[in-house]
Amino acid sequence: MDSPSASQLKSSEDDADKVCNRSIVVPHRVVALANSFEKKDRSWYVKSQIPNDLSIQVDDITFQAHKFPLITKCGYISNTELQRSASGNGYHLKLENFPGGAEAFETILKFCYGFPVDLNPLNVAALRCASEYLYMTEEFQDGNLISKTDGFITFVVLASWRDTLTVLRSCTSLSPWAENLQIVRRCYDLLAWKACNDSYDIPEDVENNERSLYNGIANLQLDHFMRVVTSVNARRGKPEVIGRLIMKHAENWLPLIDEDMEGIRGYGSGNNEFQFSVERERTEGSTLGCQEQKRTIESLVSVLPTQPEAVVPCQFLLRLLKTAIVYSASPALISDLEKRVGMALEDANVCDLLIPNFKNEDQQKGARSHEEYTIYNVDVVHRILEYFVMHEQQQQQEQQQVQGKPGITKLLDNYLAEIAKDPYLPITKFQVLAETLPENAWKCHDGLYRAIDMFLKTHPSLSEHDRRRLCKTMDCEKLSLDACLHAAQNDRLPLRTIVQVLFSEQVKIRMMMMQDKQAAGTNEENPEGLEDKRTSRDSEIITLKGELENVKRKLAELQDNYNELHQVYEKLNSSKQKSTQNWGLRWEKIKKSLQIKREEDETRDKPQRRSSTGPRTSLRRRMSMS
Repeated sequence: MDSPSASQLKSSEDDADKVCNRSIVVPHRVVALANSFEKKDRSWYVKSQIPNDLSIQVDDITFQAHKFPLITKCGYISNTELQRSASGNGYHLKLENFPGGAEAFETILKFCYGFPVDLNPLNVAALRCASEYLYMTEEFQDGNLISKTDGFITFVVLASWRDTLTVLRSCTSLSPWAENLQIVRRCYDLLAWKACNDSYDIPEDVENNERSLYNGIANLQLDHFMRVVTSVNARRGKPEVIGRLIMKHAENWLPLIDEDMEGIRGYGSGNNEFQFSVERERTEGSTLGCQEQKRTIESLVSVLPTQPEAVVPCQFLLRLLKTAIVYSASPALISDLEKRVGMALEDANVCDLLIPNFKNEDQQKGARSHEEYTIYNVDVVHRILEYFVMHEQQQQQEQQQVQGKPGITKLLDNYLAEIAKDPYLPITKFQVLAETLPENAWKCHDGLYRAIDMFLKTHPSLSEHDRRRLCKTMDCEKLSLDACLHAAQNDRLPLRTIVQVLFSEQVKIRMMMMQDKQAAGTNEENPEGLEDKRTSRDSEIITLKGELENVKRKLAELQDNYNELHQVYEKLNSSKQKSTQNWGLRWEKIKKSLQIKREEDETRDKPQRRSSTGPRTSLRRRMSMS
């Protein structure tokens, strides 16, 4: 079947607009079997000369009518064995789960009595389901309600996409009758066909024209919207159309996380912790609302086109990612969104990448370290950058023509400068994030130096080792001359980095002088212009040399101060050592003096012992001789 041309589609749309919201009154010839209808409290009465003999209850409304007009047109009532009413005056019938409720049965009752009935897009689906419930077929009467409602849907409703949308919305409360009667499917097919073939209606009308087809589809509830988008996919619709529809539906039904997310700096008792609160729905059914938002996100991501021509901006993907994180979507869905963002990262900006580190109450209670109270979720951005690098490497392996993307390095520099203001951001995360991109991706490290300087300013208590480790991520040779001048006078940088900056600055000055000499050799034909350039360049070199000398002088002063402090420290250590040595010598002298005294005492005691033993031995000798 050939597809219609744009002119044919335009003419058909004009015809559809003419019959939009059109109604048909049936029957054409009114032959009323009753005078009128009257409502008293919660009951309807048919005014007629014949007494009512049938009481029908629908929901909490009772209809007092006659048996004969209903039996002649309704097969359900004709085949049902009616029960006698409690009063004994006629019969009673209760219709359970009647589609369309009491309002639809009132219209059917008027149709059975021959009163004119207005068929319109608002009530035709309910009347079609109700007539099917009552089995109002041609078997009982020609031109019965089933055939009339079917004809109205086919020739009036499906001729206009606006009426089709109206009927589709009315089918929400008619399940499963509307599904079984194929009313919903016919509406899906018509809307999908119009979306695929409306070539003259550009997709930008989704945002500009509130009465456009695409905006009408995007305003549908999630179940109906997903069925329409699935039908468009089955018909191989344009990815651009599907992407626009999903974006508009998310705008209508998902909360704006960027506006609802308010950073609150909650200073606790001595903790000074950064916390975030997210204003979710302020309704009583907040839990149900969160589950519905989570289901909406998962459904939209499942049908999100992956083709580049879908034109789904990175800003929208990051908004979906933030919403998915807030409503605790599945890890697989979050990973899928991170991959999609990584493939379109060159279109992002810094504000979009600043994803707050949302934590619910249970996670906040379980937090132990300050790292868990960082302002922004750095881990998500790190994974996005890894997916970006993997995507670039894959394209290079496929030997596709990959253009350089310097905007990514600038984006990362600006992002690092923003997160460096977080006092609880650990140095490891900052360094790992700065080293995510390959070295050849950076042409200039001025932005990285600005971020490192901001981090050092926000974290003044960093040790010298951590400062050196952080500055290793920066290549001093890739700094511009202005950045070198600033870094050479920066007291927050470690001394080794300053020396490297000074060396790089000297190399740059020599390169400038060599370029001047080469330019002088090639531009000898224009001595006046060359002389002006040379004088200006000489003046710049003189100023740079003067600043360099000042920096060297300050560096020498710092080195002298360091040497003096070191000498003072050595003197203190040497004095402590001498004092300990003197004390040891004194202690040895005391020991020796004590030993000498002991020896003298012992020598004094020995003669006394000898004198006391001498007479005794002489006496013994004498006694033995005698």
